[in-house]
Amino acid sequence: MERTLLVLWRMTLLVLACIESSFATLSPSGINYEVVALMAIKNDLNDPYNVLESWDINSVDPCSWRMVTCNVDGHVSVLGLPSQSLNGTLSPGIGNLSNLQSVLLQNNAISGAIPTDIGKLEKLQTLDLSNNKFTGGIPNSLGDLKNLNYLRLSNNSLSGPCPESLSNVKGLTLVDLSYNNLSGSLPKVSARTFKIIGNPLICGSNSENDCSAVSPEPLYFPPDALRDPSEPGRTKSPRLALALGSSFGSASFIIIVVGLFLWWRHRHNQQIFFDVNDQYDPEVCLGHLKRYTFKELRAATDHFNSKNILGSGGFGIVYKGCLLDGTIVAVKRLKDYNAVGGELQFQTEVELISLAVHRNLLRLCGFCTTESERLLVYPYMPNGSVAYQLRDQIHGKPVLDWLRRKRIALGTARGLLYLHEQCDPKIIHRDVKAANILLDEDFEAVVGDFGLAKLLDHRDSHVTTAVRGTVGHIAPEYLSTGQSSEKTDVFGFGILLLELITGQRALDFGRQANQKGVMLDWVKKLHQEEKLNLMVDKILKNNFDRVELEEMVQVALLCTQFHPSQRPKMSEVVRMLEGDGLAEKWEASQKVETPKFRSSENLPQRYSDFIEESSLVVEAMELSGPR
Repeated sequence: MERTLLVLWRMTLLVLACIESSFATLSPSGINYEVVALMAIKNDLNDPYNVLESWDINSVDPCSWRMVTCNVDGHVSVLGLPSQSLNGTLSPGIGNLSNLQSVLLQNNAISGAIPTDIGKLEKLQTLDLSNNKFTGGIPNSLGDLKNLNYLRLSNNSLSGPCPESLSNVKGLTLVDLSYNNLSGSLPKVSARTFKIIGNPLICGSNSENDCSAVSPEPLYFPPDALRDPSEPGRTKSPRLALALGSSFGSASFIIIVVGLFLWWRHRHNQQIFFDVNDQYDPEVCLGHLKRYTFKELRAATDHFNSKNILGSGGFGIVYKGCLLDGTIVAVKRLKDYNAVGGELQFQTEVELISLAVHRNLLRLCGFCTTESERLLVYPYMPNGSVAYQLRDQIHGKPVLDWLRRKRIALGTARGLLYLHEQCDPKIIHRDVKAANILLDEDFEAVVGDFGLAKLLDHRDSHVTTAVRGTVGHIAPEYLSTGQSSEKTDVFGFGILLLELITGQRALDFGRQANQKGVMLDWVKKLHQEEKLNLMVDKILKNNFDRVELEEMVQVALLCTQFHPSQRPKMSEVVRMLEGDGLAEKWEASQKVETPKFRSSENLPQRYSDFIEESSLVVEAMELSGPR
């Protein structure tokens, strides 16, 4: 009887603890402390494009706000505001968001001091304040962030010494303090990569410091049960499980056997980071990524049931999945997993992809890897891809009207601009097309599949042996030489604009004409004959702006010029789509004499000529299909 009462008492305490945690952010008057903290951040920032418009002091729940991500308990876990043209200062109120795991404010113009209150964020794993205008010193309080994994403060105006307290953070993977005005001696930071180049007072000619990146040892994340006992959040060890088990009478034998098995399995796999078994705590994270077990994703997709397939292509098959907490996700099951290289290589590339965070880029939520599987987990995009929606109608009206198509073009351009000019390191997509542009619940463009070409091609990083892409979207120089650059993405974006205008895929158009990928040639011909109306998607039924059509066609033709040097950068494309500089750029393009593409021959006159001449096109592949 006493034992039963004790068990009931413990269960009661557990329920009360859960109830208390669900209201932890509410004051006695019902005010959400996280709302107050976020509003303090908003009030200290200048927001020229109103990206924080949904942040409302009268809201009870900030989880629906843009740029804010919450965990399963409903607490704010990610504050992601990169590349939003924000200026002003960062409020000390950020220190009250006690459940934050990631703060991503890179590529803005935020100034002032870095708040010391950030040191209160005990769960913080990623802090990226790079490419801003922060001044003052690096707070000593950053040394209190025991779970910190990534620290990026590069390209600011920070001064003073690098705090010795950073040597206390043992789990660091990357510390980037480059291009500031730091001085003094350097602490012994146990980071896999430590960048301090561009600090003249540290890396000057008379300095004894080694300013090259430091990589002391391979990255290894132990399972929770093997962590140091003093670490917060550590799960009970098998030995403790045995001790507890002995108090439960007849159940003790079973628990002892299970405990011994777990202990043996942990000991046996102690030096293995990736394993097909599920002994690792799924809460173990890589930066701000979650590591899922294969069993978890298999259950979420109903054993990868073909009924849950959202799309397929050269990278693999994408499945719709439902996690145990009810979250709907998209699970990409990569094929050719051996081509990804070793586990550490895969891990490194996934880390880099996850650091690219922008409102118009598909966010990588997590990953799973075993001896025979590589899987990536993304948010589910309820409106599928642009390619799918271009051919869809509701009550006889197109889902993508002219206004939405313009917004998709601009959103995609902004996403590619971030990959090319604001992401570190920059990422070349290599397969920009309507099937790879996804649409969220508001029909905002979200660029998917970026960075994955590198995952498959890392062995060929210096010599390209095959063209990866989709016929009709591949840039001429890529077809001819196999060499890609950001200008190959610009070409693909130009073809995407033509897809938005015509409602057709380049491949489909080519097949209908019994030729190979001639949509671009056809559009050029109609533009010369001033018959633009003939190219517009018939579904639109003339519901479009003629001036805007002319402008979009001009941008598309500028992006698809055969010589890469003549194509604009994505930053110029964004400005032109926003109505700035197109007329001048177009006029200048009409006066430029076409250069020789190769030293021995003139540039072909038609895009189809490149396809016919290319010896690599046979190997071209479609990297991903519609969602």
